[in-house]
Parts: sequence; structure tokens; C-alpha cells
Amino acid sequence: MAKSVLTVDDSKTIRDMVGFTLQKAGYTVAEAADGTAALQLVNQRKFDCIITDLNMPGMDGLALTKAIRGTATNRATPILLLTTEADPAKKTAGREAGATGWLVKPFNPEKLVETVKKVCP
Repeated sequence: MAKSVLTVDDSKTIRDMVGFTLQKAGYTVAEAADGTAALQLVNQRKFDCIITDLNMPGMDGLALTKAIRGTATNRATPILLLTTEADPAKKTAGREAGATGWLVKPFNPEKLVETVKKVCP
């Protein structure tokens, strides 16, 4: 059975690009346009990996990561932050929130798939 990935980004273009890249690599992909919608999905089902933007209106990626880490079902699920941010302080905040890894936009499709395979074997 294919591994399931939730991709969270307020940009439909980014969600489409990530989704296309991962589906082509054999993953099942669900999408959410913001942290609130993502948390609703996370509370309904288990994902093998979650990829979220950092800067989104409403619930941002850090708040989403903290909320996911507070759920029993997805507490240990790998969470990757995919963002334009490269500030070391933001990366530290991401790690402290419970993020597994950090990818910078624009992303390299091969690197994205390689990273997902690494955290979600």
C-alpha cells in the first residue's frame, strides 16, 4: 500500500507541485490550504508524513507542528517544513516545535522525494 503524505500550503501552485512530485514517486497525497484544515485531517486519519509551509495565514506551520505533536495518532509522524525561510533562528524554532526536517523553496523535486523516503521508509 502506498505511503500517505499530507501537504499543507496556502499556495495552490506549491500544493500542486508537491502533490504531483510525490504522486509520481508512488505516494498518496492529501492537501490542506492552511494549518486549521490540516489539523482537521490529521485528527481524522493517520499520515505517514506531513509537509507544511511555515508562513500561512491563521495557523502557521510552527503552530500546526506543535498541535500535531500533541495528538496521539500522529505524534511520531515525520513533519517536514517546506518554506522560503532560511533563517537559523526559524530552523531552531521548527526543531523546537517538533519538525523532523527543513526544505527550502523553491524545492528540487528529486531532493523532496529523497527526503520523504529518508524520513518515511
